[in-house]
Amino acid sequence: MRYTIIGCGHVGLELARRWTEAGHTVTGTTTTPGRVPELRKVCTEVAVLRGADRAAVARAVEGADAVVLTVSPRLSRAFDAASRVAEYADTLVATARTAVSAHPRVVFTSSGSVYGGGTGPSIDETAPTTDDPDASPRSFVSAEQAVLATPRGAVLRIPDVYGHPDDLDYPARVRFAHERLGGSVPFAAGALLYRIDYRDAASALDFVVTEGLTGVFNAYPDDVTPPDNAEAFAAICAAEGLPGLTYRAEIRLPEVPVSSARLRGLGFHFAY
Repeated sequence: MRYTIIGCGHVGLELARRWTEAGHTVTGTTTTPGRVPELRKVCTEVAVLRGADRAAVARAVEGADAVVLTVSPRLSRAFDAASRVAEYADTLVATARTAVSAHPRVVFTSSGSVYGGGTGPSIDETAPTTDDPDASPRSFVSAEQAVLATPRGAVLRIPDVYGHPDDLDYPARVRFAHERLGGSVPFAAGALLYRIDYRDAASALDFVVTEGLTGVFNAYPDDVTPPDNAEAFAAICAAEGLPGLTYRAEIRLPEVPVSSARLRGLGFHFAY
């Protein structure tokens, strides 16, 4: 099989590694020329492109059996509401629209921010998406709509990704928030701190693609309901001897449990 992965961060590279080791041909993309050697270690072919570049994307997906979007807005453009507008629109919405114009089978990696804080005792894929005007949920919803408007489109909604050796661990993230952001973060105190290991995220995308699934799926490790941000980060701040964080609640994430029963019911399991 031949696959194209647009946006090879930790999840995209892990997915590429799995597929090339299984004997598939994988084209991986990056916007940064300096990352080409890194991608070549696990990808059959590498393309440097922006997801909004229609001609470049068309070349990268030519002959592919499926296209997976694992694009992520730049962290430096994610902490301020005004900065998020252009960054999220370009990275998420433009890439999704370009991909579906170039290929009939696109799988988009989305976010639980599309649910906002959520309502009811729990959230599954039938829950309505939020009408929150913030660029994060608005852009994820718009990108999802572009993908789901196609007969073979699929969306995988995942929480915060962790576990890669090159990732900042949570104490380091708290230190970053204090050193670079004055201790103020755009998230809500009451959001549940769901996390997914980057290997499970790649595995879930592999499952959606190889099983030919379409529609929306949650990939939230749901065996235990996690603590909310306020509780989890208060403990980290205390352990690190740091002041508590201030939560601006600009980006709302689920504050009630999220179910992945649909994906698990089809045979997927979380390994980490």
